[in-house]
Amino acid sequence: MLGTALAAPALIQGRALGADPIKVGFITDLTGPIGASGQAAKPGLEFAVKRINENGGLLGRPLEIIAYDAQSNIQLYTQYAQQLVMRDNVDIIFGATSSSAREAIRPIFTRQNKLYFYNGAYEGGVCDRNTFCFGTTPGQTMRRLVPHAVEKWGKKVYVLGADYNYGQITAKWMTKYATDAGAEILGSDFFPLDVADFSSTIARIQGAQPDLILEVLVGSNHLGFYRQWEAAGLKNSIPIAAAAFGVSSELLNLDTSTTEGILTSFGFYDTVETETSQDFVDAMRQELPDSVEVTEVGTSHYEAVTAWAKAVELAGTLDRDSLIDALESGLSIDGPTGRVTIDPQTHHTVRSIYLGQAKGGKWDILDSYADQPPVDTAMVCDLQANPDTNTQFVIDI
Repeated sequence: MLGTALAAPALIQGRALGADPIKVGFITDLTGPIGASGQAAKPGLEFAVKRINENGGLLGRPLEIIAYDAQSNIQLYTQYAQQLVMRDNVDIIFGATSSSAREAIRPIFTRQNKLYFYNGAYEGGVCDRNTFCFGTTPGQTMRRLVPHAVEKWGKKVYVLGADYNYGQITAKWMTKYATDAGAEILGSDFFPLDVADFSSTIARIQGAQPDLILEVLVGSNHLGFYRQWEAAGLKNSIPIAAAAFGVSSELLNLDTSTTEGILTSFGFYDTVETETSQDFVDAMRQELPDSVEVTEVGTSHYEAVTAWAKAVELAGTLDRDSLIDALESGLSIDGPTGRVTIDPQTHHTVRSIYLGQAKGGKWDILDSYADQPPVDTAMVCDLQANPDTNTQFVIDI
């Protein structure tokens, strides 16, 4: 358990405030194949809690983080989720890195009426009154990225992805937006998270001769693809547009020559310029080790905690149903990413989306799109009309 280490700033503030703390549950992956994403998420949540406590806490009480490292292990996710609810009796839960982890723990929180925020960029489709999602979805990011890449580089496309629900479903959305733009899918390959040798796939891609690659690779093992792609001499002839590259500090963990030119789309980059973004980035860098970037996943955790805190202030209580009513009221915050508004129909966010390309080891912002709704999830989810819905819709595209 990492509760003591992660909770330190909140516990110090708790003594100053002199009241029983509000317990903030947090589960992520700090180790294992996808640990880099959790390492980027954790500081955003901690920083939000620190700021709230420095401003007097909530309802006259400090916040205390109770956190667990699930070590990229689904069994540990379910174990720790039950501990947060049954033993720790937390008031709110944030976290999960992968979509598989989210779907393992989300039903636990729903059954126990413990409000839950999932804040990673993901494949969309979650429709659950008890769950709020602050990360971006393909209907926000891939809807912009894929047509741009096809127009820029050509209409012959090869698709790569991680072999689990996030990779498979996001690849379907990529395929939809590519074919809508008039592109042809020449082939596709999917890889378990422990795969690190991509030589046979690279050979197949060479044979297919696409104009570009659309990819949804995830985790530390999949970083090998980019190195092997450059070593094969293909980086400058077949460009890459990626769904997850940039979430887990890839620009810091790969050579600049390897990352140069990779095209992505997210709700935040550390080079975005909004009224609050650079102050936030500067402050976060004081909290982060040199090996961790300020990315969408850390920023979305910060904004999720901030929005939940605003709902607590509006409701004047920690009661779950009262908080849901407050969150569904059109609640907005002005965060580092810009204006973020909770969509009551889907419990996702309407937010700015950015198109970025790796250049010289930094993100060059090519374009921005304000007030982008979660159109993919809104196609299938309407919690205002059907509040008892509790599922993840998966569209067969």
